[in-house]
Amino acid sequence: MKIFAAQLATETNTFAPCPTGWGGFQENGIFRGDASIRAPESVGYLMAELRRLARSDGNEIAEGLSAEAQPSGPVIREVYETLRDEIIAGVRAALPLDAVVLMLHGAMVAQNYDDCEGDLLACIREVVGPEVPIAATLDPHCHFTELMHSAANILIAYKEYPHTDAIERLREVYRLVTQAAEGKVAPVTAVHDCRMVGAWHTTSEPMAGFVRRMQSFEGRDGILSVSLGHGFPWGDVPEAGAKLWVIADGDPARAGTLANQLGNEFWEMRQAVRPKWYDMDHGLDAALAVGVGPVVLADVADNPGGGAPGDSTFILRRVIERCIPDVAVGCLWDLGAIQICADAGVGATLDLRIGGKCGVASGDPIDLRVTVRAVHDTHSQSLGGMSIPLGRSVWVEGPNGLDIVLVSVRTQVIGVDAFTGIGVAMDAKRLVIVKSTQHFHAEFAPRAKAVLHVAAPGALTPDFAKLPYRRRSLKYWPRVENPFG
Repeated sequence: MKIFAAQLATETNTFAPCPTGWGGFQENGIFRGDASIRAPESVGYLMAELRRLARSDGNEIAEGLSAEAQPSGPVIREVYETLRDEIIAGVRAALPLDAVVLMLHGAMVAQNYDDCEGDLLACIREVVGPEVPIAATLDPHCHFTELMHSAANILIAYKEYPHTDAIERLREVYRLVTQAAEGKVAPVTAVHDCRMVGAWHTTSEPMAGFVRRMQSFEGRDGILSVSLGHGFPWGDVPEAGAKLWVIADGDPARAGTLANQLGNEFWEMRQAVRPKWYDMDHGLDAALAVGVGPVVLADVADNPGGGAPGDSTFILRRVIERCIPDVAVGCLWDLGAIQICADAGVGATLDLRIGGKCGVASGDPIDLRVTVRAVHDTHSQSLGGMSIPLGRSVWVEGPNGLDIVLVSVRTQVIGVDAFTGIGVAMDAKRLVIVKSTQHFHAEFAPRAKAVLHVAAPGALTPDFAKLPYRRRSLKYWPRVENPFG
């Protein structure tokens, strides 16, 4: 069996001030048929796993383009069209094919394209025809659109947030698409629009239990897969929002019944699954009340993983104003400060202006007397064996035991080695403040005395009822108490 595979992913914050251009993809590497070999521990880790799966079954992978960019504003049209057309050319060159597997995000928006994934899938369908099964993995923060639905046979979202199950979902996609290619299953999909906007962490109840419930239906009574697409709240496109879909074996009625049942169950849970986010001072008070550290605070509104700049200073300023000792903050994106510190050298003490560079949502810069403790030209962080570059990075120490990690590759904090890998003794800190929303949880929670989420000002406002949508319907919960009325 010959399977074409490609990867194209970014999560677009349509409210973000900075567009996603070539640089956003190039800093992670754009790989043309060799990501599984050249980058098996970063961009190509899913492609490498797909090759292992195919090899074990005696199947062939025709590997196409692999490219992903850190979330930011809409993708420049020429960039998206060029990457899309490369993938389509790869499909044509690989014909005849038995199946297509894509690794996508699901919330990629480009100039003039609200639904990049749907457009890409539809273009591939035109090339391979109606009989070749097309399958894709999706991030749960996807927009599940009608075009995606009609163009693909199998769409499966990661179930966990943080996304610790990407490999498992890829294996599921591979198993189902090969079975479909062999005629062993006939996947049909039904979708339920939950009409909800929010952020739902699967690391605590009742969301953890709902994930288990979805999985309990899979593999019996003709149900092949169940996915909950949380949606991406900061993507203002017409088909945004939470959706639950079910893939059944040749039985659309069965799929529809279960999709509606589980979608209604999720709706009934809406109050119980709302995450608890503190304002700044209440969050700091709650963290200090724990008494011992480290207590991890997530700066959710400045999460680069959602398209925020990663250079806001609001929480940092409050820590300094309140004279809270033994705090680590990271990772702030500040290229100028890094250059100044690197030029000064390790051990130098200087006055440094930090953060607040990218706009109103970043706050004002902070001026601190700091000592440069480390300069790392190729700093990185890791999660589950996957390496994520942070680029040239600096650790500076300010007053009162304040440690700040500055990075040149804008990305959310995921691994503890974002701190420890550059020398910060994270376990000795009272508070550790991370520029992240949830992906840090898997690595940090086991080492933390508590984990709290703080909604400071920033580019990712968590007030879902007041998001400034212009294009999507405003008939959703929590903006409307009953959007089904």
